[in-house]
Amino acid sequence: MDDGTKIRKTNEDSFVPAFAENVDVKITSNCSVGCPFCYEGCTKEGKHGDLFKYRFIDTLHPYTEMALNGNDMNHPDLERLLVFLKGKKVFANITVHQKQFMNNYETLKHYSENKLIYGIGVSYNHYDEEFISKVKEFPNVVLHTINGILTETDIKQLKGNNLKVLILGFKKLRRGKTYFDSHTEEYSKNSDYLYDNLPTIINDGWFKLVSFDNLAIKQLDVKRLLPEDKWEEFYMGDDGNYTFYIDMVDGKFAKNSLSQERYDIGDKTIDEMFNEIRNV
Repeated sequence: MDDGTKIRKTNEDSFVPAFAENVDVKITSNCSVGCPFCYEGCTKEGKHGDLFKYRFIDTLHPYTEMALNGNDMNHPDLERLLVFLKGKKVFANITVHQKQFMNNYETLKHYSENKLIYGIGVSYNHYDEEFISKVKEFPNVVLHTINGILTETDIKQLKGNNLKVLILGFKKLRRGKTYFDSHTEEYSKNSDYLYDNLPTIINDGWFKLVSFDNLAIKQLDVKRLLPEDKWEEFYMGDDGNYTFYIDMVDGKFAKNSLSQERYDIGDKTIDEMFNEIRNV
């Protein structure tokens, strides 16, 4: 739907997708922000992926969602890719840091208005009224926050602004592991506050929408907050059942971005990769 809602229907006894609903795609390792907990390890010296090198790009199904890491929005083939995906009726979503959102506001506005992108994930850094105002100009911006990084102050500043918020699990990978090892006490304080106050945050409507990735669901035990029928209604499925991860910089694919088991993209179609992940 226009607001990003997805409804699944089937006449079968269980949901078995014919193709991947959503593909999480890393298109670049180049990023000037350099977040200290970046699990992808992106830097300003990072490389761009070759976006038209692999066969799978031509085998995407219409109405697949493709989530792209935008980073500095400086990939030379980004707009070409977005135009290509729109032509194939693929829903392109993009994630950028708060700083990059502000720096590329006009470009993102253009992409959104021309339906080259649908959802925009903005990695939240700090409260700023101008930023919040600009976010509200987009129909489908979701603030990306991280369990253990998001503080009590952050939450209280953001509440009441009718915002959509995604809470991501903290990934102890690459710089994320280094950060965790040196900020364990701070991480625990932030995560404990979120865990303890999650029922209030959700039930009292602090935000328009609160969603979680599968890692955050595990870290925060989100299932405790829902009756079984609501859990079955809202849970979008285990990693690899409906979605998977593609790294176009290194030419690999995997069940998710944390997986150590990665496979060469090679000349595979999108369905061949997805079926390989499902059958592992």
